[in-house]
Amino acid sequence: MNSLFLAILTFVGYIIAYNTYGRWIGNKIFKLNNKNVMPSHKYEDGVDYVPTKRHIILGHHFTTIAGTGPIVGPAIGVIWGWVPAFIWVFFGSIFMGAVHDFSALVISARHEGKTIGELTRGLISNRTAVVFLILIQFLLWIVIAIFAMIMGILFNMYPASVFPVWMEIPIALLLSYMIYKKGKSDVVWSIIAIIAMYVTIWIGLYLPITVPPIAGSSVITWSLILFVYVFIASTLPVHWLLQPRDYINSHELLIAMGLLTAGVFVAHPTIVAPAFNSVPDAPPILPMLFITIACGAISGFHSLAASGTTVKQVDKETDTLAVGYGGMILEGVLATLVIIAVTAGLGMSGGAQVFTERYASWASASGLGAKLAAVVDGSANLMASLGIPRDLAASIMAVFIVSFAGTTLDSATRIQRFSLQELLKNRKGKTIKPFDNRYVATFVVVFAAAVLAFLKPGGKGALILWPLFGALNQLLAGLALMIATVYLAKKKRPFYVTLIPMVFMLTMTIWATFYNLNKFIATQNWLLIFISVVTLLITAWMIYESAKAIANSKSQKPLVEELED
Repeated sequence: MNSLFLAILTFVGYIIAYNTYGRWIGNKIFKLNNKNVMPSHKYEDGVDYVPTKRHIILGHHFTTIAGTGPIVGPAIGVIWGWVPAFIWVFFGSIFMGAVHDFSALVISARHEGKTIGELTRGLISNRTAVVFLILIQFLLWIVIAIFAMIMGILFNMYPASVFPVWMEIPIALLLSYMIYKKGKSDVVWSIIAIIAMYVTIWIGLYLPITVPPIAGSSVITWSLILFVYVFIASTLPVHWLLQPRDYINSHELLIAMGLLTAGVFVAHPTIVAPAFNSVPDAPPILPMLFITIACGAISGFHSLAASGTTVKQVDKETDTLAVGYGGMILEGVLATLVIIAVTAGLGMSGGAQVFTERYASWASASGLGAKLAAVVDGSANLMASLGIPRDLAASIMAVFIVSFAGTTLDSATRIQRFSLQELLKNRKGKTIKPFDNRYVATFVVVFAAAVLAFLKPGGKGALILWPLFGALNQLLAGLALMIATVYLAKKKRPFYVTLIPMVFMLTMTIWATFYNLNKFIATQNWLLIFISVVTLLITAWMIYESAKAIANSKSQKPLVEELED
């Protein structure tokens, strides 16, 4: 198939989906109303709760949920064929991922900006909330440790990206100062900021930076630097660094996506990857496709981002549709472009043989370095059709990928601090001391992640638990949809819009957990066996508690916590 046809089909389909299904869910199911006071106004503190313009918070949310997920996942998932990967990304993002993100954002906004775990306390039960919050802590613990390692690896792979990635910090601080302190135009200064970013990318080509190894590994060096950085970054007021940096990243992404799209229109390469594929050592497509491709279709981490940092910055309730539903649709566009880059862009430098060599086995296809290199090379081929030098194109993509990984690292740390403070509440609903202090809570979060990272040589300790992450992340998506289903049931609203994707995700993730459990038993990995069994028991309990809450809602008056039109 010609990649241009696929791109046009996707873009038109997403526009239609947002303006039909998305608006229907927002207006008819959740009944968005700007008379409802948002947490950003109710609890405005100039640190975490900051009312923000819609396009700026969309940029923050988009870069937070994206990270490397919609890049690595689809780049691995095409090993089963580009058709199943594309179908899952396209329909999954419209009917599952966007609904998941949007519902988490709206429900959190109507419950004082509480995280999805804390929402469980009021909608289901206190015990369920405590267990859910512990599960979230465990997931974010892995995320922070693994992303510190990923950024270290990426800095080693692409030393030309180091200078622009770190220079983005002073550029973001300047952007914040000019917008919030001087009251200057965010449009004008964001253009200035993105131009400055691309100047640093060009400089980075001639100024590659490496760091000396510690304990024989420069990844450890970078990890230590990143843990110090993320402690500082995640305790700063959100509009000083996190928000403006993500706003820059969103523009950077839009430019990269624009260049890739233009490359598809100019070169319109043929997709050289097989429509359906079978690799001898690959796991079964069912259920593993739905665990491998998470971001880009649906990802549990998104509910943490929506109800963690994003909700505390949304200005008006109607903005949640563009930020929550629209942000996920944009991620679907990115995932589609990644699929085109690796299935068609790679072929521009050698035909189908190039793809076949890179995807000859599961072992070679599933490696982080291999897949990022495939995306960068395929993207560089598409950009080269526009006359952009390949080394500059590769650097643009590398900076974009590393910048997004940095956003995820920062946001995950901030979200885990919120979740930890909610977990450690006393009977009066107040966080126990000294964890009510954001510096103390953040230090505990970062220190725990560092301990995990350094349990193995090279800062790769998180890989001990990484085999659990895919299923756990998608399990969280199913559980977040479960919370949304309980909410809609208590509101006496049609809850099938969240129930159907909830059942699908829980089925696939429980299936995948059992598949992984069999592998852990075969290798006698007792730690992963124990965690998998506990996770399955927690899931069964939450399903039971949620089913009771839905059943009880039939005899209760409708839940009212927002104004109706």
